[in-house]
Amino acid sequence: MNDKLKEFLENLKLFFEGASDFNRKSRAILEKEAHDQMDNFILLCFADMLGLPLPTSYYALEILPYIADDLEYWQRRMLDRKSIWGEKWGDWDLDA
Repeated sequence: MNDKLKEFLENLKLFFEGASDFNRKSRAILEKEAHDQMDNFILLCFADMLGLPLPTSYYALEILPYIADDLEYWQRRMLDRKSIWGEKWGDWDLDA
């Protein structure tokens, strides 16, 4: 009887750990997706900051005041990346 009670309590503990961990994992996935979307948007608008020629950079200056706070952080992250492929393979839990 004691073994069954221990097993039940262990399973109950695992259930609550899984239920609370689901919220954390889903939030982390959504935050990563939001970062990726913002990175892509800034790259399309301000690629000339990384040395990529962009013919529409004059028009992109109109949105600069709205994203100026994120721009320095984004530029640092883009230049510090070791491997974009490693990051993308990591999204799918594959070995790069």
